[in-house]
Amino acid sequence: MRTIDLDLLHKDVNEVIDRTLEEKRIVGTVVQITSGGELVYNRAAGWADREQKRPMQENALFRFASVTKPIVSTAALVLISQGKLHLSDLVENWLPAFRPKLTTGQYASVTIRHLMTHTAGLTYRFFQEEAGSYELAGVSDGMDLAGITLEENLRRLASVPLLYEPGKMWRYSIATDVLGAVIEKVTGLPLSEAVRLLVTHPLSMMDTDFTAVDMDRLTAAYADCAGKPRRLQDFDTIPFLEGTAGFLLSPDRFTDKTAYPSGGAGMVGSAGDFIKLLEALRQGGNPILPEALVAEMTTNQIGDLVMPYWPGRGFGLGFTLLKDSGAANTPESPGTWRMGGTYGHSWFVDPCEELSVVAFTNTALEGMSGRFTTELCESVYRGIREKLTH
Repeated sequence: MRTIDLDLLHKDVNEVIDRTLEEKRIVGTVVQITSGGELVYNRAAGWADREQKRPMQENALFRFASVTKPIVSTAALVLISQGKLHLSDLVENWLPAFRPKLTTGQYASVTIRHLMTHTAGLTYRFFQEEAGSYELAGVSDGMDLAGITLEENLRRLASVPLLYEPGKMWRYSIATDVLGAVIEKVTGLPLSEAVRLLVTHPLSMMDTDFTAVDMDRLTAAYADCAGKPRRLQDFDTIPFLEGTAGFLLSPDRFTDKTAYPSGGAGMVGSAGDFIKLLEALRQGGNPILPEALVAEMTTNQIGDLVMPYWPGRGFGLGFTLLKDSGAANTPESPGTWRMGGTYGHSWFVDPCEELSVVAFTNTALEGMSGRFTTELCESVYRGIREKLTH
């Protein structure tokens, strides 16, 4: 039976956090780990706000960015479990104005399944080159203060030709923002209210919403910058991949009640809240989802479609799934779910080990895809060992 050497786990995880802070790759972090349904590690370290000398607290609030996606995807699955929505539904049945065309000029049939698996023919502006089609159309990625409504953003999105025929490729995309608009139509509620009703309140995730529930607990936002993270300003940019436009970020978006609710990037919450969702899903979905739908959510839905930047992984209904540990160069067990968030977050769930790990930082992009994420993951698995029980 698998158990965790808690002394080794605490020692190794602490060393990774301390070293990353000392090297000034991140400003602050909250890391929580559950094993077998029990919280076995919970630490806040560094600064929530370096300039104001405000220490990080365990209940700190973070700009979620793509950590939003599993929450909104779960809300859609709750509606599916209630028979109000179906994976095979055409998006245009719910959003008649959302009828994007292929490059040939033909209308394409986009389904809810396409949206949830990121096979809808869409992309993100930050994946495109500068002055790409999304930027020229004024499409927002959901992390800036665009001054437009969700409806207007989707109108702009639908005006741009799809990158590929839906279902034929996988590309990480703004699809979950479209899903959020569908949820609004199905429920007749603003997305914030729908998500509250369907997911966050049933799971007692009282820290999580589309605006900060407590400004005093909201962390400042930083970008890693040659060993001296810089504080992010509104309408700031962070380089991403060479040849792309990069991320356009407005940290104040998450305190602005007029900003449209981005289903893919717009929520704010705490590590403790998010691990409640992960553990509810890992343990079968109660009280919000039936076990069969959780099984579908956590099963690869895209076959052998290639996933750029995520070798060895597939995709379920809202997040990546590990297929090949060797190809992914990770100690995680096959079947592990994993995602992150632009503002500096990573998380994973290893069902085989009954393990959930949430590592939120206030430093992009180190906390999402830097050395910290790799070293933290490796330190967790060093604490796992085989033990015979009698």
